Amino acid sequence: MRLRFLVIDPDTDGEDCPALHLDEETGDLAVIGETITDPSDLAAIKASTGLKSCETAIIIPARMRKHILEALRELDDSSTLP
Repeated sequence: MRLRFLVIDPDTDGEDCPALHLDEETGDLAVIGETITDPSDLAAIKASTGLKSCETAIIIPARMRKHILEALRELDDSSTLP
């Protein structure tokens, strides 16, 4: 996988961060965030969409929405990726 960094939480110190990366071969996104561990939250996720044993549910802070959208818009405007 050829991951390219797109955006990191601007409020982070660089070591504890939500972030977004792009797989340049497939156009897939890789998301880094805090793992959801609350049993009732996980039950709600499993009830609505399921959660395979190879998947992890994560939290992306609301403050990241604007930054992620900007990164994706820039990617759409300049990319020839799939």
